[in-house]
Amino acid sequence: MLIHPQINPVALQLGPLAVHWYGLTYLAAFGLFMLLGIKRLQHEPFAAITGPGAWQRKDVEDILFLGVLGVILGGRIGYCVFYKPLYYLSHPLEIFAVWQGGMSFHGGMLGVIAAMVWFAHSRQRPFLQVMDFVAPCVPTGLAAGRVGNFINGELWGRLCDPGLAWGMVFRGAGDAPRHPSQVYQFLMEGLLLFVLLWLYARKSGEGYKEGRVAAAFLLGYGVFRFMAEFFREPDAHLGILSLGMSMGQWLCVPMVIGGAGLWFMAQKPAPALVTRATPKRPKG
Repeated sequence: MLIHPQINPVALQLGPLAVHWYGLTYLAAFGLFMLLGIKRLQHEPFAAITGPGAWQRKDVEDILFLGVLGVILGGRIGYCVFYKPLYYLSHPLEIFAVWQGGMSFHGGMLGVIAAMVWFAHSRQRPFLQVMDFVAPCVPTGLAAGRVGNFINGELWGRLCDPGLAWGMVFRGAGDAPRHPSQVYQFLMEGLLLFVLLWLYARKSGEGYKEGRVAAAFLLGYGVFRFMAEFFREPDAHLGILSLGMSMGQWLCVPMVIGGAGLWFMAQKPAPALVTRATPKRPKG
């Protein structure tokens, strides 16, 4: 049985300025997205697109900026709507009190989707092509977020067998050992999903079918998060809902259904890529 180390959530104190570990994990997530996005520019089919529709580093920078807005706004609004709608209807000004905590992945995902709709429209790119570009770059950011959850000793798991070698006592949750569900999610929704999605995205470059990579993300995250919720302590004010499922599991159901639907819809190869014709050299 292990004891959570109770790490100070403040990584660095500079006078009145406190730099939190959780903020650093967000910074790491955005940095990883930028690095992977630049690498993604070299992958097919994006590397083959030339002319006005060619993918460039500036596209990655713009996607990151819009994605950050989508994560923060969508994550906060999603938490208020999905987890405490009645409370925030009675206290609407507290919606803006982000320092009190409260972010929803599913809300953040909807925020990112809305941001990518805007990006695709403003750049005149196919929306599913944009989502296929983004999807493999996301799981490492999710992994970074789970590291922040573990450091903060939050979102702990359900009670486990005291004989479980990696069972952990989280002081905020009493003295009984629990599953370190943050670690489970780090491994499944973060590292494993990244490896599978990155390899699949590379393989799918040849004979590219628009929407397949995005569908794989929805399916993969939905399934892994659904599994992890069996070990994660449900929100105290919600508990277990109908059919013995938590709110996190219920929110994963439409993800899996949507991912499966998108996968089967994306049967046909994408339309021919826009390329710039090679100019002919004059003879003689």
